[in-house]
Amino acid sequence: MASEDNNIINRRVGLRGLTCRLIEGWALLGGVLTLVVVAVQTLSVITGAFGHPLPGDFELTELGIAVAAFAFLPYCQITDANVTADIFTSGLSRRGQAILALLSAIIALVFASVMAWRTWLGAQNQFEYDYQTAILQIPIGYAFIAIVVSLILVAAAAVITLIESYEDVVHPSRNVYH
Repeated sequence: MASEDNNIINRRVGLRGLTCRLIEGWALLGGVLTLVVVAVQTLSVITGAFGHPLPGDFELTELGIAVAAFAFLPYCQITDANVTADIFTSGLSRRGQAILALLSAIIALVFASVMAWRTWLGAQNQFEYDYQTAILQIPIGYAFIAIVVSLILVAAAAVITLIESYEDVVHPSRNVYH
């Protein structure tokens, strides 16, 4: 699957290709963040065994995993790795599958746009009211900003998949992306 995903991304050029590379890099940063959270938890367990756990380790886990999970969403959209009910769609024609992909791209675009807007407003509230984690006093708004970036990238990925799905609907025999 990973080599198939890379082939899908590598076939895109120009602005689409640049956006795909940005999305891929963002997902890799999400993976690095996940590894950092695992390292912090491991260190906390080891130091906790000696009576000195890391203070605020659960706060770092909450923020880190939330940001990382959102960082993976654009990659899932651009590589068509979202959960689908293939049992219902496998019998459809190529054009029928392309129409469903087009509809799902529209839904993803609307969802990501609304979520980015509302999450941005939430981030402003987090900073306005100075919400911080209890132990480490980390401003929660910074996590919101990273999540907004992820949602904007989901919207960009949805635009790309919408264009490609539309091309598949109009010219199903020229399906070069899937």
